[in-house]
Amino acid sequence: MSEERAPEEVSLEAPNPYELRVNLAGKVDESAVTAALRTGDIGFLHSFTTGSTVDGPGVRVVAWTAGCQFRCLYCHNPDTWNMMNGMPVTLERAIAALGKYRHGLRIMSGGFTLSGGEPLMQDRFAARLMTRVKAMGIHTALDTNGYLGERLSDEELDQIDVVLLDIKTWDPQRHLTLTGKEVGPTLEFARRLAARNRKIWLRYVLVPGLTDEVDDIDQIAGFAAGLGSVERVDVLPFHQMGRYKWKKLGINYTLDTVSAPAPELVERVCGQFRAVGLKAY
Repeated sequence: MSEERAPEEVSLEAPNPYELRVNLAGKVDESAVTAALRTGDIGFLHSFTTGSTVDGPGVRVVAWTAGCQFRCLYCHNPDTWNMMNGMPVTLERAIAALGKYRHGLRIMSGGFTLSGGEPLMQDRFAARLMTRVKAMGIHTALDTNGYLGERLSDEELDQIDVVLLDIKTWDPQRHLTLTGKEVGPTLEFARRLAARNRKIWLRYVLVPGLTDEVDDIDQIAGFAAGLGSVERVDVLPFHQMGRYKWKKLGINYTLDTVSAPAPELVERVCGQFRAVGLKAY
């Protein structure tokens, strides 16, 4: 899709989350953005995708938000870093879009996943959307890096059936280098989820030479096992499907020559999580 198209010409549903979308909220003034973030009446979304089987239990509809405070070196959607690249979508429009899938999602034991970007950059919209979706009888999942987890109240957390928690790496300096942010808030959010007995699916992106260090993964595995509420671990092999976005956006991409991890490496990392009693895939 050309990034030159106006927001009103762009469908909310995209063929896939790798579609480049930019400046879709460019005509929204600053005061309107501030009000939207405060009330949650409007969210800024990259797109909706349907039929996902990798973003929570069953077959799912996924809403991809715009805006993220992390700058992961391996990010495959850098166009979601900037909230203004997302479409301004009213809460009611989002609910209406989801409503037409509610019966099919139940039949397929699926649900709705709010992903990003980082959804909690728009915490009021995220909380209100999850509450409304849950009230429709749809299973809810939040895919988050956890850094802004304190923005959700305990009552709002209760509207989320499972949290897909992304832990990027364990070592504090490595995490800072990889994401631009500290790891502490993510780990604290994980502890809070466990204390409230909220279900967690841990997500770990495996990048050869960057996130494959044995001791680092052992530390994450031990931490996750100790939480007591991690239902599974998804080891996500690095890929280059988003490389073209970095090029188009003029952002320096440092992983140009990195290949996907070999099957043997993926299995080794899965084995490290399984060694402490976790289910890993």
